[in-house]
Amino acid sequence: MLSGFLMRWLFNSIAIWVTTLLPIGVTAPDTKTIILAALVLGLVNASIRWMFIILTLPLTILTLGLFTLVINALMLYIVSAVVSGFLIANFWSALVGAVIIAIVSTGLSHLFGR
Repeated sequence: MLSGFLMRWLFNSIAIWVTTLLPIGVTAPDTKTIILAALVLGLVNASIRWMFIILTLPLTILTLGLFTLVINALMLYIVSAVVSGFLIANFWSALVGAVIIAIVSTGLSHLFGR
């Protein structure tokens, strides 16, 4: 169980690092900030994301699940508010960043996960 958490944390760290390399408006000054942002993102997703999913379930169903991307962008905004140095320029940067993080971390999970 702990190794699964550490693997997801590593994959999210790599995904956030890749996102900060792209010119979309998501920035982090150093590796320490990226690792901390990945940890906080995991904690935010585990603790409050499910409430957003439940509260917006009708809208998520109406949009065939696409509203989940907006929820992921909001979670990324929460991380930027908590982690000093992890900056997001605007909503569109958060939305594109959330999509990139989801794609990279999912890809890494499929490649190297169980």
